[in-house]
Amino acid sequence: MNVLGLSFDYHDAAAALLVNGTIVAAAQEERFSRRKHDKALPEQAIAYCLKQAGLRPGDLDTVVYYEQPLLKFDRILRSSLRRGKSGFAYLKDTVAAWLRDDKFEPRRRIAECLSLPLERVVCVRHHESHAASAFYCSPFDEATVITLDGVGEYETATIGVGRGSELRTLSTIRMPHSLGLFYSAFTAYLGFEVNEGEYKVMGMAGFGQPDRHDELLSLFSLKDDGTFLLDQRFFEFTAPNDLPYTPALPAWLGPARPPESPFATTEGEGLDAAAIESCRRYANLAASVQKCTETVILHMVSRAVERTGIRNVCMAGGVALNSLANGRIIRELGLPLYVQPAAGDAGGAVGAALSYYHSASGGKGRRPLTSAFLGPAYTPDEIAAAIRDSGFEQVECFDDDDALIDRTARLLADGLVLGWFQGRSEWGPRALGCRSILADPTRPDMQRAVNERIKFREPFRPFAPATPVDDALRFFDMPPVGGEVAPEYFMLAVHPVRAEQRTAIPAVSHADGTARVQVVSAQSNPLFFALLQAFGKRTGVPVLLNTSFNLRGEPVVETPADALKTFTFSGIDALVMGRSIVHKSFTL
Repeated sequence: MNVLGLSFDYHDAAAALLVNGTIVAAAQEERFSRRKHDKALPEQAIAYCLKQAGLRPGDLDTVVYYEQPLLKFDRILRSSLRRGKSGFAYLKDTVAAWLRDDKFEPRRRIAECLSLPLERVVCVRHHESHAASAFYCSPFDEATVITLDGVGEYETATIGVGRGSELRTLSTIRMPHSLGLFYSAFTAYLGFEVNEGEYKVMGMAGFGQPDRHDELLSLFSLKDDGTFLLDQRFFEFTAPNDLPYTPALPAWLGPARPPESPFATTEGEGLDAAAIESCRRYANLAASVQKCTETVILHMVSRAVERTGIRNVCMAGGVALNSLANGRIIRELGLPLYVQPAAGDAGGAVGAALSYYHSASGGKGRRPLTSAFLGPAYTPDEIAAAIRDSGFEQVECFDDDDALIDRTARLLADGLVLGWFQGRSEWGPRALGCRSILADPTRPDMQRAVNERIKFREPFRPFAPATPVDDALRFFDMPPVGGEVAPEYFMLAVHPVRAEQRTAIPAVSHADGTARVQVVSAQSNPLFFALLQAFGKRTGVPVLLNTSFNLRGEPVVETPADALKTFTFSGIDALVMGRSIVHKSFTL
């Protein structure tokens, strides 16, 4: 059975292909279109998935869309009508936008795009897609399944149980009670773009103290069954306003942070004392929002596990990408945790396909996701042609991986910042050692250098460490990693850096002494694992700074040409692509 799952029309459009229950390909449209958070029908991602499997559109048994658009519109309609005159104006604009963008009939658009009969295209519910992506991709035979995001059709979160090939929902939380939208409201208040800047709030939180945690937590009514209600006085999630919060929020907390304003919490960064104090206030609020979010998530998880009696936990939805919360679930609750690598809406493509497949196949055997490398790979000839077309002339070529790894490790140990382009691209928002920028984490100035010279982004943003799985406990205060698909393999959990190691790896130790850890094994990514070991032999520190191969505001690179373009317009010193190393200035 060939099943194609699709998510599009809102943000992070993606396609994923199942062949007899196995995920053979998955990719976001932004990787091909080069438009960040591209929401268009993912024609290029679809074409890739079909090509990867050697299929034509007519070979598809079913195409599954990740939500029910008419139910989503019904929610918008009902909330608008409750608001009277202002709601009518908003509804009029929304209907016009939906008609313009053809959002009412995604099934027809999909059928026309693929030249398929309409009956071969079906829809499933938004949180059903999230739950399926979490449980069916996991290694667990049974699990407590939790979804958390902004909003789907009506739901903002669910608690359920997965057993074998069956998923059952126990509880739902509905709009306007949304932990994801709570976090997004403060993302906007702190001067960042909603659906883009939430991870910047997590980064800013590391510079502050959660001095308003209790006040923010008082906005939630936490229920014994794991659900919650959210005080709506300070938020505006359903009205026709540009901001997701009401005037009551800045009246309570003070003026919102201006977008793109400078940020520093210590002297010596070019800000005066008043500006620094203002930044500290915003950092403390970010820390408070983050800790409050963690408190709600841990409450939900612990109560859900009490209800189900199942300690294995699967999570999906955009909130499941909150790696600080995930780390606390692992360390403090001691629960086996699985988070689908593309936990946000892009991952709904995988979930939609899996949900349909397990329903239609009558519970045939599950095939868990064992790797996040589901995107395209490029041949040596394609890489060589791209290098020739780029005009770069200083190129080293190697006959075997051992020589390539030895040279790459030496360049990193010498302080060069490298682009690293190998194999199939990653599924999900994290660079896991196939489309990465790599650097030496032992150099105290490397974090600022990569932020300012390479990524052109805010200097407070942290970077992740990648390390062989057997070395992780030496550097990080965390339990032993359980299994090859634990959150740490996908860079989805933050843990404290051991106090005695913070000076050893300062470029990946955040201001609060934590790091978003990626572990690597010889099985999960053999070439990257070999590089980490080689760098460790040279330096005594088998850890590399690993960040996504892109510039600020751009998607992660997909093709060799994308990699060379980013290399050209950044401060990256050399590009390792396949068995070639491209230099801007040759260094022996």
